[in-house]
Amino acid sequence: MAWDFTTEPEFQAKLDWADQFVRENVEPLDLLYPKLAFHPLEEPLRSLVLQLKDEVRANDLWAAHLDPELGGKGYGQLKLALLNKILGRSGWAPIVFGCAAPDTGNAEIIAAYGTPDQKEKYLQPLLEGEAFSCYSMTEPQGGSDPTQFKCRAVRDGDEWVISGEKFFSSNLRTAQFLIVMAVTNPDVSPYKGMSMFLVPGDTPGINVLHHYGLGNESWHDGHHAHVRYEDVRVPNDNLLGGEGKAFEVAQRRLGGGRIHHAMRAVAGAERMFAMMCERALSRYTQGSLLAEKQAIQTWIADSWIQIEQFRLLVMYTAWLIDSSSTAAVRQYVGACKVLAADILQDIGVKAVHVHGALGVSNAMGLGGGGAVMGLVDGPSEVHKFSIARQVLKNYKAHEDGWPTQFKPRRLVNARHRFEEMVQERFDDADTRAAFATTLQQSEVPDDLLKEMETYLDSILGANL
Repeated sequence: MAWDFTTEPEFQAKLDWADQFVRENVEPLDLLYPKLAFHPLEEPLRSLVLQLKDEVRANDLWAAHLDPELGGKGYGQLKLALLNKILGRSGWAPIVFGCAAPDTGNAEIIAAYGTPDQKEKYLQPLLEGEAFSCYSMTEPQGGSDPTQFKCRAVRDGDEWVISGEKFFSSNLRTAQFLIVMAVTNPDVSPYKGMSMFLVPGDTPGINVLHHYGLGNESWHDGHHAHVRYEDVRVPNDNLLGGEGKAFEVAQRRLGGGRIHHAMRAVAGAERMFAMMCERALSRYTQGSLLAEKQAIQTWIADSWIQIEQFRLLVMYTAWLIDSSSTAAVRQYVGACKVLAADILQDIGVKAVHVHGALGVSNAMGLGGGGAVMGLVDGPSEVHKFSIARQVLKNYKAHEDGWPTQFKPRRLVNARHRFEEMVQERFDDADTRAAFATTLQQSEVPDDLLKEMETYLDSILGANL
């Protein structure tokens, strides 16, 4: 795919469809069922999500990261980056579009290194969106440094016996199978002495010590397992890629995962930036709008520059992956990974500050030669002020004094939109009644809905 900073009309139409589809049909799931994204679903919610997946398939966007022989369309990484710029703003979107981590990476390495039997048993359910998987590599003390790994796999006849601990094994809670990296030959280099194993999730000896969460997730809501393997037995046929090949397999998997995370990070950064600009145009303090303060203008200009640089680097790296197999790709992927964390943290902090106390509350969901070049053709500060003024022309103040991302209003609207989706898609009364029941287990059951509507009516009135 040649890319000249424009996207071919046919694929742009798909991106436009995806943007509207995610906003109208997927983002309500983020607000109402944030804890169910990586869980097997029960009826009737399962039927709704399956319908959404079928609509994605009908628009040729299912599993866009895969080649055609694996159920994708062979779009390549550049088109995937353009799509992920949309999907990255939603927790449910990668599930609905068949490209959620860690399943994407796991599917890629099974496709590349798996036997025909392994592909039928483990790969096909992932491609069909009917299974979740877990990648179990890092360890409590060694982190991701393979030279420190202690988890062992010992050959015993036609079986391997796995013993040891792994840390942050994501999605183990709901995974149908795990890919476990273990030391199989401690007498050689760690890069040649480790192997990968496919382990069914119900295998005896998989003992979860705790599921860790992220950030402010409650103690019981985590999806990142600290797991102890106690004499876990798997047949020799479950060896993935051959004995001693774990490092080679891992590098193929992690490289793709890093660039995909970076793609989605572009969306996350743009979301926080938009929130920051809107708030700057809406909030008065000490006699003027925040947008008129030079410090805030500097923040806006800095953030806009960061995002544009990062986005172009991600796009170039995706193009490089599609068009080259040189070692330079790994360097660029690493740069994208580093920048993703830095930019999200930097812009997140600025967005929180611009929102003030509201920014740190749970109502917003923010979590946040050179010296010469800074002076020639005018100081950088002057250019930043000009950039900020131009950027702010693309935004407008929120009309009612409360941000458009104010979570209580979004939750109420998501509940109403979800009810509309059910009415549009299901005619029989029993199914609709079942949805009414499952909504009581959502983030906005009936009693909370009434409470939120009363509160919003008192502060927003007709603007609800």
